Amino acid sequence: MGTAARSLVTEAAHDGIRTLTLDSPHNRNALSTRLVAQLYDALERAGADDTVRAVLLTHTGSTFCAGADLAEASAAGAPADAPLALARLLRTVVAFPKPVVARVTGHVRAGGTGLLAACDISVAGPGATFAFTEARIGVAPAVISMTVLPRTDPRAMARYYLTGERFGPQEAARTGLVTLAADDVDEVLEPVLDGLRRGSPQGLAESKRLVTREVLAAFDRDTGTLAELSARLFASDEAREGMTAFLERREPEWAVRQTPAR
Repeated sequence: MGTAARSLVTEAAHDGIRTLTLDSPHNRNALSTRLVAQLYDALERAGADDTVRAVLLTHTGSTFCAGADLAEASAAGAPADAPLALARLLRTVVAFPKPVVARVTGHVRAGGTGLLAACDISVAGPGATFAFTEARIGVAPAVISMTVLPRTDPRAMARYYLTGERFGPQEAARTGLVTLAADDVDEVLEPVLDGLRRGSPQGLAESKRLVTREVLAAFDRDTGTLAELSARLFASDEAREGMTAFLERREPEWAVRQTPAR
């Protein structure tokens, strides 16, 4: 079955938990227009279902989410409102009236970290890696800062925003990007999901509202400015070179090559 015909977000329900699985391995679960639209639809169905206490967001393949779909973003006629669309998606997850839990056993990059940080609880397995790679392609983690920065250690983010270094689940937990790092993700998730099943709809919604207040305030304050910044950067010559270099698997023209030590 071709990618144009298949669902990029699959759904399953079990004992009050609606599992939404990002299933677009051909582009590493990148936030393409189609995947985002299908994720919206799946969230809407979960929100309207009174039997659902929480959403579990997970993935197929070796990548949880690679961030923006660079092939789509670099194509002629790419939507100029993509950063605003990403901001709307992240805010939807943060403001969703039911807890959203992330189950991560693979790589998380760039905009994918923003989706991860939008979730209320997250557990990362030993195969998970994380990186803010925006600066390496000529842009910046602008829109995702609204979910990432209120929940993470600022000194750590200063390092990883600037260097694009990869780090593992233990460091992600230490900095606050994820809630827990675990050797057995499902074993650790079991008591978490059981606790959510025991919560009342009202109790869960109002408790979530308390802990997301600062994040939502960032969206109310900064969405327009950061979406505009992101759109301007993605339209720049440097970003076009950076995205092209990434897709061609080469270094961008600005990369400084190290002189071998003598």
